[in-house]
Amino acid sequence: MNFSPRTFIFAMAATLTMSACTAEPQAAPPGSAAGGKLDVAVGFYPYEFITARVGGDDVSVVNLTKPGGEPHDLELTPPQVASLGAADLVVYSRGFQPVVDKAVDQAAADHAFDVLSAAENAGADPHVWLDPVRLGRIATAVAGELGKRRPDRSAGFQSRAAQLTAELTTLDNEMRTGLANCKRREIVTSHAAYGHLAAAYGLEQVALAGLSPEDEPSLGRFADVAVIAKSKGATTIFFEELVSPKVAEQLAREVGAKANVLSPLEGPPQTGDYLSAMRVNLATLRTALDCT
Repeated sequence: MNFSPRTFIFAMAATLTMSACTAEPQAAPPGSAAGGKLDVAVGFYPYEFITARVGGDDVSVVNLTKPGGEPHDLELTPPQVASLGAADLVVYSRGFQPVVDKAVDQAAADHAFDVLSAAENAGADPHVWLDPVRLGRIATAVAGELGKRRPDRSAGFQSRAAQLTAELTTLDNEMRTGLANCKRREIVTSHAAYGHLAAAYGLEQVALAGLSPEDEPSLGRFADVAVIAKSKGATTIFFEELVSPKVAEQLAREVGAKANVLSPLEGPPQTGDYLSAMRVNLATLRTALDCT
């Protein structure tokens, strides 16, 4: 059967039209489709907690540090580094996990948010989340970062951040009241993770070692802290649940005290969440410091 040029053109146009109608749609990038969730990667637990609370059903949060893992010891696989590049947002604390810093620089520098930029005068101590007021400011900043990436959901992010901040303010008030009248104000710790908590509530941190749990106290520092602990009548030497308690237990035996956990909340609590774990810390401190 012969086709005239006009017939051939019409036939080709019809074929192209049907192909266009039946072609598979291309996959949208993460979080870009209407109603799609934003993919957020976080360095460790406190920022998983606030990002999930602020983001609600509009975010999918992946914590780079697995439950039970020590955040400082985190190692990332090449696929994990690649996943940071594909995420819509990376929430991390610069200087706390050097491996995450490196991965951000390699793959996610243009969509990463350093929480310390919102912490205000954090100094050298990155454990800012142990001050609930500071954590509230960070939650508000995270809401702003999410809103930049999903303007149509910005009001929801801000509303949830305000609700969380109100809960953190209530926690702060409970801690201020609970730690206002104590016979002792010194907290003797295995390492210096609790400076922001101490500063917020008028306590004094006496630490055996520095900011990293890998730091080991010198013999001289051990002796000095033992003298301080005895002179202040310390009944408890605090250590973290994710690191060895041996040094704290040794000091406790030296001064006639007991060793107990004061959680720095670097990992998720076994039960509850940040708010309930901080209230456990409050009860622990009240007993150790003999508060009324």
